[in-house]
Amino acid sequence: MLYKHIAKPALFRMDPEKAHHLTINGLHAISRFKPGRWLLRAMWGVPVYPELESELWGIRFPNPVGLAAGLDKNAKAVPGFCSIGFGFMEVGTVTPKPQQGNELPRLFRLPEDSALINRMGFNNVGIDGMKRHLRNAAARTVPLAINIGKNKTTPNERAEEDYRACIQALYGYGDFFVVNISSPNTPDLRNLQHGDELSRLLAAVKDEIGKQHARFGGRQKPVLVKIAPDLRSEEVEYMAETIMSSGVSGIIASNTTIARDGLTHPHRVEAGGLSGRPLTARSTELISRLYRLTEGRIPIIGSGGIFTADDAYEKIRAGASLVEVYTALIYEGPGLLRRLNEGLRQRLQQDGFRHLSEAIGSAHQGK
Repeated sequence: MLYKHIAKPALFRMDPEKAHHLTINGLHAISRFKPGRWLLRAMWGVPVYPELESELWGIRFPNPVGLAAGLDKNAKAVPGFCSIGFGFMEVGTVTPKPQQGNELPRLFRLPEDSALINRMGFNNVGIDGMKRHLRNAAARTVPLAINIGKNKTTPNERAEEDYRACIQALYGYGDFFVVNISSPNTPDLRNLQHGDELSRLLAAVKDEIGKQHARFGGRQKPVLVKIAPDLRSEEVEYMAETIMSSGVSGIIASNTTIARDGLTHPHRVEAGGLSGRPLTARSTELISRLYRLTEGRIPIIGSGGIFTADDAYEKIRAGASLVEVYTALIYEGPGLLRRLNEGLRQRLQQDGFRHLSEAIGSAHQGK
């Protein structure tokens, strides 16, 4: 009610990127102090339901709904996002050196399509800036993933150096890492998804994770790969095979799409990655295919067009162990998180499942 009738109309009258910064800065300010975090939890927090709790890679997730990368690029509002009901969150994409990203304007709303188009270009404060934010943040209450990428000026043949640098600087601050090779807004980045480049990059990332684990001790931190929804069938097969053989811990499916099918808003002609409702079915189909190709042996995080509990449940039944939201949060507000979790509980009960884990991949049973 508060978001839909007061905050959203005001924010949607603003330039999208200015509204984004206002939201992040406001959440940062209110969550700096315990009373602010308490207020956020009182307004939007989600109870912990045993049937929705899970453990993956030795990490406990209080619920399966996380925040996708891109909203809190610089890890500036982590305590705030932890307080409004997320089961986990991704920060980034972060690159070794700070970069401005692409020219303005670079973020566009498509309200009739319940979508966004962005061509941000990995604008971020760099690893030192993110490290400073995470070091100064209040204690986290949910798992944190750090999404890492390469600088625009780094050629693909040297990309592994950038990914190594991110892991070296931030290993002590995240619970798991996500290798972003699928943004459409950094030139040639998606080429890292193909051929020997993918194998070499993942080998380098795993090597660096091993080195940092030896340095820090404790549990070795998982690495996931975030892939695009625009891959051809044979490319999906290759990626699944390469990821399985690399020892990577999981997959995030998917990033934004460059497709523009069925859009009505005038902003549909803008270049960049499309997210939101038009991605719902496409990302679910990719999850289903990956689950079959990997025989359910590697966890998948489903991302793309989740607006309702049905959207989230379909991704879980297709094979996702966890899900992420971004665009729907912009359109629906923080109340979305409670609706998704309560809706998932109802759907588990309706289908006779006692726990979320029983529903994962259930759409494939009997096929």
